[in-house]
Amino acid sequence: MLPTEVQQASQCLCYTQTMKIKIRYFALFREIIGQGEEVLTVADATRIADIRALLVERYPRVQPTMERSVNALNHRYVTAETLLHEGDELAFIPPTGGGR
Repeated sequence: MLPTEVQQASQCLCYTQTMKIKIRYFALFREIIGQGEEVLTVADATRIADIRALLVERYPRVQPTMERSVNALNHRYVTAETLLHEGDELAFIPPTGGGR
């Protein structure tokens, strides 16, 4: 193989690393989506904001609730810009009401 062919071959070895995350759905999310949780395979460097957009695209009826929900990653509140990692558990906590 010539040096330029080696260089071209190495450029073709591009691939995307993926990871699995678990998403848990509560309240209205569970009602709309029809399940309590699911495992998604996503690309490395995926942010919570990317998952929020994906879910709104898949389930348009969740958009109003998603806009007012907070993110919980591994039982801690985080921003939508937080990067996800293999095995993370993500939940969207919808607004609650009631009380006096």
